[in-house]
Amino acid sequence: MRRADGWRGGRTPRQRRAFVIGGGLLGAAAVMLLAAWRSSGFLSDLLLNLGASVVLAAISYVIFDPLFEEARKARVQEHLSFDQQAFVARLRGSCRRVRILDTWTILLEDRHREATLAAMRAALGSGAEVQLLLLDPDCTAAQQRSEELERQRVNVPRQIRANLRHLAAFAGDLTPEERGRFQVRIYDASPSIQLYQWDGQALISFFPIGKLSFNVPQLEVDMDSPWGGFVHARFEELWEHDQATLPLERYWSTTVTLRHGESDVAEVQVPYVVVDERHYIDCGALRLSGPLTARARLPRTPRSAPRVFALVEPADGDRAAVARHFDQKYGRADGGRTVLCLAPQRAADGRAPGPRSPAAADPR
Repeated sequence: MRRADGWRGGRTPRQRRAFVIGGGLLGAAAVMLLAAWRSSGFLSDLLLNLGASVVLAAISYVIFDPLFEEARKARVQEHLSFDQQAFVARLRGSCRRVRILDTWTILLEDRHREATLAAMRAALGSGAEVQLLLLDPDCTAAQQRSEELERQRVNVPRQIRANLRHLAAFAGDLTPEERGRFQVRIYDASPSIQLYQWDGQALISFFPIGKLSFNVPQLEVDMDSPWGGFVHARFEELWEHDQATLPLERYWSTTVTLRHGESDVAEVQVPYVVVDERHYIDCGALRLSGPLTARARLPRTPRSAPRVFALVEPADGDRAAVARHFDQKYGRADGGRTVLCLAPQRAADGRAPGPRSPAAADPR
């Protein structure tokens, strides 16, 4: 399991710096004492006193600096609520690591989004790794959180989907090098902790019943403190859990290999939704003709073997629900959608709407 800076064992950067500075002071003291030994008179006395003072300063620094550092780490500052502007300013100045663990983040709402994305881009440009964990909008916990916030009139799945649309668009505008350090995942678990980390500091809070977590007290902690270690472990537990998390790339689109008979025709990335455990894909960017099938690995089962599906029209009773799910996930489509269902071939035989599949897979 990966560990954050300061959790890899051995000496921390602060401890190494203390030893380097202490060693430098001792080296300077040694030079002064050696010069005092080789000289005489007033200069010898002066160098001797200075050298002895520097030795004491070096020893004191090495001994007391770690104690002061531990006291600083143990200090917890309490804020009455989450200050978006203050966090965005800290985000902009980050150069090592940014982490966000939340259901959804108000930083991507209209009034904060432009500043937040600009700050993320600045952090990525400074070499920071940016990681976001947001709640899966289709999981039971998202619906439960909506029910808890019913009086606030907050639709949690809708808020999360809006966040994911903005993050997907942002990722598409990054350079390949920046994209490698920008990671977003969705998690399917009960939300318990809110984390907003910039380098070695973080704001943490817990999810209250019936209240938005942004409007409750926030604890500002050092990530090397026990509090920081606790939230770090929770983040890592979710981030590394393949069954509980899904990368944004797999949430946003799925890879489908179009086939004609036993031959592969083309491999394409297509938007998709899941309705009543059936997968529907949007083939609007493809030319559709000919009796093709599709081979795909379902997005939420990355370790399973690819399966072959027939491409069939949605049943009449499902069309409205499928269209609504596409609109909720991707926003309304300007030119309409061509939606087909990935139907296992053994279940596709005998269906009234025959297979319809793209023979020419070139995007329009």
